[in-house]
Amino acid sequence: MSLGRASSFRQRAIWDLVLLAAFGFFMAVIGPFGSGERTLYERLLYWGLCIVGGGLIGVLIDEVLGRRISGAVARVAFDSVAMTPLTSLLVMGVGSMLAGMNWRVWNYVELLPQVFIVCVPIMALRVLVWREPNVVVAEPEPPCDAAFRKRLSAKRREARLIAVEAEDHYLRVHTDAGEELITARFADALDELSRAKGFRVHRSWWVAADAIEDVRWMRGRGEARLAGGLVAPVSRSQAPVLKDAGWF
Repeated sequence: MSLGRASSFRQRAIWDLVLLAAFGFFMAVIGPFGSGERTLYERLLYWGLCIVGGGLIGVLIDEVLGRRISGAVARVAFDSVAMTPLTSLLVMGVGSMLAGMNWRVWNYVELLPQVFIVCVPIMALRVLVWREPNVVVAEPEPPCDAAFRKRLSAKRREARLIAVEAEDHYLRVHTDAGEELITARFADALDELSRAKGFRVHRSWWVAADAIEDVRWMRGRGEARLAGGLVAPVSRSQAPVLKDAGWF
């Protein structure tokens, strides 16, 4: 056992004892099952020994077997049933030691349901305290341009996308891992890149927004300078898109 796990185990054991002692004190105060006729000191001693001793039996059963059971209700039920016979023997022993009670087999049978009733809230409280939160790990969403990237070779599928240029029935895809010529319609590419951050700057060009380094507009025509020294034309009809984005 590593030091970290050993420290965690000790902390859990300490808090289990605190929890059981607090429950024992509560039982001593309310004095159930006829124990209220005895003095507070006697009740504290009796219930302290019964709850702490019986609770430790339940903790051992839960640590060894109970944690293998899925579902808090089923786990508490199993722990409570499994610990009741041994805890009942403990209760009989404490009663004999402190009050001189003479127990018989029938007394043991009558004691079982009473002990079970007490075991259930003890184990339910412990399972509740030490329950592990359900952490739902959401699967990462695919990139916005995932559909388009499937068209590329493995070498450039994960590369930074710079621009897509239409050439007749082909598309020239510019990436920071080089260019690649693929067979596809420009309209299909635009549809697959509709959720990606980029702009259609010309009837035959789409550029990634983070690849734009500068945009210039002179004498009715424009150009976008892109990463890697690439230059894409900017048509008059597409200029408003870049203007709205603050490029000029």
